[in-house]
Formats: sequence, structure tokens, C-alpha cells
Amino acid sequence: MKKIGMLTSGGDCQGLNATMRGVAKYLFEYYGDSELKVYGFKDGYKGLISNEYDVLTSRDFSGILNLGGTILGTSRVPFKELKNEEGMPRVKQMKETYNLLGLDCLVILGGNGTHKTANLLSEEGLNVVTLPKTIDNDIWGTDMTFGFHSALDVATDVIDRLHSTATSHSRIFIVEVMGHKAGWLNLYAGMAGGVEVILLPEIPYDIDKVVDVLEKRRQQRKRFSILAVAEGVISKEEAKMSKKEFKQARENMRYSNISYRIADEITERADLEVRVTIPGHVQRGGAPCAYDRVLATRFGAKAAELIINKKYGYMVGLKNNKVVPVPLNEVAGKLKTVPLDCDLIKEARNIGISFGD
Repeated sequence: MKKIGMLTSGGDCQGLNATMRGVAKYLFEYYGDSELKVYGFKDGYKGLISNEYDVLTSRDFSGILNLGGTILGTSRVPFKELKNEEGMPRVKQMKETYNLLGLDCLVILGGNGTHKTANLLSEEGLNVVTLPKTIDNDIWGTDMTFGFHSALDVATDVIDRLHSTATSHSRIFIVEVMGHKAGWLNLYAGMAGGVEVILLPEIPYDIDKVVDVLEKRRQQRKRFSILAVAEGVISKEEAKMSKKEFKQARENMRYSNISYRIADEITERADLEVRVTIPGHVQRGGAPCAYDRVLATRFGAKAAELIINKKYGYMVGLKNNKVVPVPLNEVAGKLKTVPLDCDLIKEARNIGISFGD
């Protein structure tokens, strides 16, 4: 009897169920229903810690290809909370659950923090295979994560819908797109939505440069402008601060979101009417797009292949459109941010898009 544990950890996104389905369908096809037992741990690592799970059959993975969210539930268990003065009690509990159930492998779907914990479990002797989940596309070792394209479709649709109202009222619109440390989603959405300004966490912005772009468009008698702003953007002044100074400055900021501050900064410098739209968690809700359904299925099938061949300690990734295993210890703790010299930024600049620098 082959015994597989499965969990989803961190923030949810489109494609989690589709990916688990890909893993399960391949394994059930290979081993048969009577020779495979799948333990679905509830609410991510919390379920593994507390030994809370459901035994899943092939039927549980039927009809979930286009279902958003995760049938297992999810939660955040920060990596820094796994260790204390007494050692790693939570890791010990996870290992105990793994050994108590006699698992052959643990399949983990998650983002950066999830992969750090998964690598720790792998180093502790557990057989682990992981899958890269995040709308931010910021996991090192893979060209693309599942969830990214679905969120991109949502963010682009928001920008598209604002074009008509922005034109009608001759307004400036700021759309705040998710992305704390990496601006991939905002970069793609801004280009797909045809915005005038894209502000990324990787490029500190100069508000005067942003206003110059908007003023130039007004002088050209263009009725509106749209800015795509990543939630993690910082100004050039903030970029010079120490971590402590920056943290304190943000804590004292009177705005709930950075986009509202930027809107006020624009209004103070120019006679322009600015509106802010924040789609928020809508970006990672709902059904996965066709691209993500295909990618998730490919990822899931490759993970199952690794399990069958007893190749553990790997993340499944996409490189040059090929699904490949990536050593987990090369992935954990690394963040894939937008390179300042990447082709997308160069091409965006070439067509006149400003990055506020």
C-alpha cells in the first residue's frame, strides 16, 4: 500500500485543486484505488502538526479542475515560528505524524515560506515533493507558478474596465495590484492593460517623475491616465532608509494603502482628479484560467512521476516550457524578483511606459 500525504499552505490561489488533481489522477491510475491511500491534511502545516486529515479517494479529486481555493483548506505557519529556545517542537510534531501514518511521501503545495519549511522537513529525513503556488510568480527555480496567469487575467480585466470610466470623466486612476516584494504581476498586468505608469517594488519611484508623465499627457489633450501600482512599492526617499526607519515610517503613515498616498502626492503637485481601485483578494479568487489548468495538471503529473520513481527532495518547476524537477535546497529561501534589465521592462520603456524613475 502506497501512502501519500498532501497539504496546501500559505495564501490560496487559483490552481491548487487542479494541481492536486493532477498528482492524484496519475497516482491512482498507476497504483489503483486499492493500493493507494491519500491523506489530505487540513489547513496546511497545522493539520500535519495536529494530525488532522481526511483520507481521500479518487472520487474526491473528480470535478475540481476548475474549482478555486483548496479542498483541504490552508493557513500560514511562519517559518520563524517553527524554532524557539526549546528547539523545533512543531517540526517534531510534523515528523511524528508522518511516521505514525507511515507515509511514503509528503506532497506540499505553497509559496516561498512553505518551501522553506518543506526543505527543513526534507533535511529532517522526510520524503518531500513540492509544487510552486503563488500569484506573485516569485519562486526561484521556475519560470512560472500556477495561479499567476489567473490573477493576471483578473488584474488586467480590472484595468480594462477602468478605461471607459477614466475616459468618460477625464480622471487619473490608480490600480493597486498585489505584490509585496516582487512586481511580476503588476508588470504583466500593466503591460496587458495598456497603462501609462507601472510602479514596481524593485524600482523606487520619484513622484515628480510620475507627475511629469501625467502632465505631459494632459498637455497632449489625452483625457485620462492609468497607473498600475504594486502594493509593495517604495519611494526613492524610502529606499535610502534603514529597515528600522522604513518600518517606523510605514507604521506612522496615515494611509491604509500606498496607492492612496500616491494619489494625494499627485493631487498636491498637479490639478488632477485621482481615483484609487484596489481589487485585493479578488485577484486570487475564483476559477483558474485555461493556462493555469494546463500548467497545474502538468505540474501534478510530474510530481506523481517523481513519487513513483522515488525521487524526493525536489520542487516541480517550469523551465523553457519543460516541466522539470528542481532541487528543493536550491529553491528554499530564495526570492525571484523582477531584474531591472529584464526584456519586459526594456520593451515597456520602449513604448513609452514610465516606471517612475
